[in-house]
Amino acid sequence: MKSISIYEFKAKIETDKDAIIVDVRSPEEEVEGIIENSLRINIMEPSFPAKVMDLDKSKCYYVYCRSGGRSASACMYMEKLGLNAINVEGGIMAWNQIS
Repeated sequence: MKSISIYEFKAKIETDKDAIIVDVRSPEEEVEGIIENSLRINIMEPSFPAKVMDLDKSKCYYVYCRSGGRSASACMYMEKLGLNAINVEGGIMAWNQIS
């Protein structure tokens, strides 16, 4: 599984306008903040596998959660489906510290 530091992630999304950001947190966690233009796919929802299967395999997905655990699991699952998924280390907690 590929991972990226929060600093690398920030630089990447500032320069790559085609970057797709995926938030796998629950809607209740959005009070902690949201990274702009994130695609929300809650990993705890039964519909998660179906939603992930519909994603474009030619794209690169930067996946985050609260701190990095669930996003790592999501990335492993996405990679098994042939998707290019990169885990954002530290999640929204790290993002909030640098933003």
